[in-house]
Amino acid sequence: MKTTKYPLISIITLNYNQVELTCQLLDSLRAITYPNIETIVVDNASAINPTDTIRECFPEVKFIRNEENLGFAGGNNVGIRAAKGKYILMLNNDTEVMTDFLEPLVATMEQNPKIGVCSPKIQFYHTKNRLQYAGSTAINPYRVASYAIGYQQPDQGQFDHQGGRTHLAHGAAMLVSSEAIELAGLMEESFFLYYEELDWCERIKRAGFEIHFVPQSLVLHKESMTVGKQSALQLYYKTRNRVLFARRNFRHIKLFIALVYLLFLVAPVRLGKFLVARNFRSFRVYLKAISWHCIWLQPFSNFQKS
Repeated sequence: MKTTKYPLISIITLNYNQVELTCQLLDSLRAITYPNIETIVVDNASAINPTDTIRECFPEVKFIRNEENLGFAGGNNVGIRAAKGKYILMLNNDTEVMTDFLEPLVATMEQNPKIGVCSPKIQFYHTKNRLQYAGSTAINPYRVASYAIGYQQPDQGQFDHQGGRTHLAHGAAMLVSSEAIELAGLMEESFFLYYEELDWCERIKRAGFEIHFVPQSLVLHKESMTVGKQSALQLYYKTRNRVLFARRNFRHIKLFIALVYLLFLVAPVRLGKFLVARNFRSFRVYLKAISWHCIWLQPFSNFQKS
């Protein structure tokens, strides 16, 4: 990439009660070699206002504080509306980046205008050279599940020559073209947390774009630092939004089979396991997530794919 052809990249990260973690990411971004970026931090109404800390320590950052927690989708949408870049990089605040991670992502996008989204190779931060993402399989339309290629494998370079088109990007680090956003729209905010980036990828593909994996770029992910590992928040939104994803993206027999599988096979088994283990809190959380989809509370037509 010639030095005269570095398009502006808007880097957006969300903060929610984790200002120290966010500052670690911002320190990491200060060291990158890509010369044309704007960094936007969106605070989702943290209990302790981080405005002074961010502005004092990182005066180059554009800081936006929401009056309420808008979730991953809503918070990122606030950042996207404020962004000026040709490409928008959504980057989790629990990540750290290599100094040269951005150039391969931008070069990939610049070489092929059909690419709407690309993601780097992602390793777990706390487990040296352990992969989290090296591309993705498609969402199985009946089980409503996909898996990240290479997940938990030692990174021995086995995917470094397998870059290119993939089915889904990774929400921890995804570079999206402003053109794709203009055509596909912003992230669906009813998800709040989890599955929103998968739904977005599907909409971007329906708008005529491709998703790509770029192994020459590397991001380290601390994973689940913000919401907590195996939290009630995770259980609720992952359960609720798996069904919501199906309702928004599937049709006819595929939708029928997916709903039967999720509501009449998976749900009774999960609820039964919680009862046997006397885990009544998780039982209530899971039941609440499924109940959110009651037809008289959430009209089916509200969630048809766009």
